[in-house]
Amino acid sequence: MWKQHIAVIGGSGKLGQYMILHLLESGYKVTAVCRPQSIEKLSHFKDEIRIVAAYTNDRRALEALLPEVDGVLTVLAPWGCNNYASGTAQAVLDFAPRDARLIFSCGWHISYDGKDRYSGVQKTVFYVFDKLARWLRFADLQDQVRATELIFASNRNWTVVRGSDLEEGESEGLPIWAEHVGDSRIAHNITRRIDFAKFMVVALKNDALIQKAPAIASVKADFKR
Repeated sequence: MWKQHIAVIGGSGKLGQYMILHLLESGYKVTAVCRPQSIEKLSHFKDEIRIVAAYTNDRRALEALLPEVDGVLTVLAPWGCNNYASGTAQAVLDFAPRDARLIFSCGWHISYDGKDRYSGVQKTVFYVFDKLARWLRFADLQDQVRATELIFASNRNWTVVRGSDLEEGESEGLPIWAEHVGDSRIAHNITRRIDFAKFMVVALKNDALIQKAPAIASVKADFKR
């Protein structure tokens, strides 16, 4: 029986593993791309999925894989200072089939239309983390901005899911979403990581989210940190 084939780009992290779990539960065929040194993290899936040992911005690996898939779930990790996130996004846009659903993950600091409203605390956290991470050459949030600018400028069937602060724990249900950060419905600013992953998987079938950048948070409106 034919199954839709979904690639998970960045499958070894916690979010990626939850996405793989949800995809398998939903009956998809799954191929996960992860760094060679992280393969062991996916050992519990080895009999259920195909694993490609490659960095997510490896254009040769993605060129070989992506033409055969129906959809792509991509973790836009801004690791290092070598355009890792933007290189990943560009490769996905270049090599995925024209009609494939392309779902990307990023943080609330990404803005699609400039209409998001951030608190002073949020602005300070973004600024300090970005400066410190780049100084340590650990991560580059500006590269994630460049990655999403590439996506927003494309005419592909993309969705950029912008996550709030994440925590572990049992599922609380599919997150709610708003067009913009600052919406009172998502002001609690926290989401279970397992539910973030579920939203990514459900977005594959939600045409209303095509060329949207939903900002998501826990479905529990009365949630207190």
